[in-house]
Parts: sequence; structure tokens; C-alpha cells
Amino acid sequence: MPRRPKRDLAETIRKELVQLLEDFQHQLRRRDLREKVLSLIPAFHLLRDLGSSLFLFQEASAARDRIIEYFRKYPLTVIHGDELMVVSGIQDWPRRVRELRREYGWRIASGVTLREMDEENEFDSSALNSESLRPEEYVLLSTTQDREAALRWKVANDIRKKPHGVKQRILEFLRWNAGRPVTGDELRYVARDRTEWARRVRELRTEEGWPITTRNTGRPDLPIGIYLLEMDRQSPAHDRRIPDPVRRSVLIRDRYRCVKCGWDQENWNHSDPRHLELHHVKTHSSGGSNTEDNLITVCTVCHNEIHRNR
Repeated sequence: MPRRPKRDLAETIRKELVQLLEDFQHQLRRRDLREKVLSLIPAFHLLRDLGSSLFLFQEASAARDRIIEYFRKYPLTVIHGDELMVVSGIQDWPRRVRELRREYGWRIASGVTLREMDEENEFDSSALNSESLRPEEYVLLSTTQDREAALRWKVANDIRKKPHGVKQRILEFLRWNAGRPVTGDELRYVARDRTEWARRVRELRTEEGWPITTRNTGRPDLPIGIYLLEMDRQSPAHDRRIPDPVRRSVLIRDRYRCVKCGWDQENWNHSDPRHLELHHVKTHSSGGSNTEDNLITVCTVCHNEIHRNR
């Protein structure tokens, strides 16, 4: 059972810690190593108490509360695990972070997940003002709590156990959540923490035509670290191998809006779950290429109508 941090004011704890360290000079003269170690244990307890005392007790009495309060003060900031150990006042702080993410719906991404997304150009790590992202680092991507997170993690856990390949498990999870955003950490979990997960997501979009978007690939309104399968259907076969840089340039040029009817993502709703696709002005069968000047942005409704008329 974890220790409960003391409720004393920070100054009181600091004085106790200083006195204990001053008394430790007598222990240094002793030869018995274990006596020295045992005399330092209270110092470790006081250090944890000092960190947790930085928060008003009535506002953040539990370790989990102090951790999320700290994250919320510094959103989109790389937070090191040592910081969370200090503010939580307990050794088992990683479990509290998992609980906040999986049971309480806070979008806390690990450094390793964000680094793997960065490697696949799914987001720009420079937005976090950090040169490196390590496993022991975390980022709160949104200050809005996701109330559906617990259900998604339960579904992710069920899919994770299936004897399928990484790409198939990821696709099953995305299709279960079609039209709803999911986090990179959830996809990584479904992939059983395989480092290839971000590459598999990109392949599902660019090679198999599933409309999976991120902040960097067609949906600038999405938060960092979020994926969205916009519709549970694949794009036409001839649209599936458009390079991401070309796709992004066309969408920016057309202002993320259907050039035929003017529909954009702000008009999305559950009764009209269309999404944006790219259409070849000159078809592949006629020698049309995947270049910016041969592509236009259309919604799925207009895209279907164009192909029906042809």
C-alpha cells in the first residue's frame, strides 16, 4: 500500500529534511553500510512529501490528482517521468499515468509513441519545442477529457489479444471507431507495442485507401497525436497511391474544401458522414498522373457522382 504524503506545509517539511541531512554526518563516520542506508530512508520519504506538498491538499489530495493537475498546467510540454515522481509523491506513478489515460480519458502520449509518429511524418515534433522524445517522457496533448476513452481501451484490449497481424488489428480498431478520433498510444497498444505500428497506419492510408487522417495528413483541426478514420470505406483503387506530400499540398491549395459543392469538415455530422478525397482530373486509364496539377479535392458524395457520370 503506497505511503500517503504528509499534509504539512512545504516549509515545515523542508526544515525536517535539512535537520535529517545534518544529522546524517554522524552516520558517515560509521562503518556499517546498512546503518547508513537505513538512516537515509526517511530522507527519501520527506523528499516525496515535499514534492506533493507543493499542491493544495484539498485540491489534489491523491497522487493521480496531482499528476493531472501538473500536466494541465503545462499542456503540449514534454514532461519527464522524474517530475511526475516528485509531484505524485509515490514510486508507482507510471500506473497512475496509465489510469489517467485509459480510465479517465486524458490524452497523455508517451515520448516513444510521439517519436514513432514523427518518424512517419504524422506530426511535427518541433511543435513541442523538444529535440528528443524518450520513453520516460510524456505530453498532455489536450486539456479536454475524453469520456469515451475507457470503452475504447476495453475494445483495444480485446482486439490486441486476437491472433491477427499488426495491420489487421489496427484496421479493426479504427473501423470500430470510424468517425471518432483515437490516440496513437491506443493504436500502439493494439499493435502490442510493435514499433512498426505507425508505418502500418500509413500503409493502410496510402496503399490500401482507408481515409485515415491526422493533423499532418489532411485534418489540421485534429490535435497532435490523434488519428481519425473518417469513413468506414476504402477509396477507389486508382486513388490509393498518392504520396502524402502531394495529398497535403492539394488539400492546402483547395483550402480543405470540396471544389464541387464547397463541403468541408466543419459541416461534418453523423447524418452526413462524408469526407474529403482527391480526384484525378485526367484518369489513370487515360494516362493521368498523381501530380498536384492533375488532382482536385472533392467530398465523397461528389466523387461518387463524378464516377457515375463517367
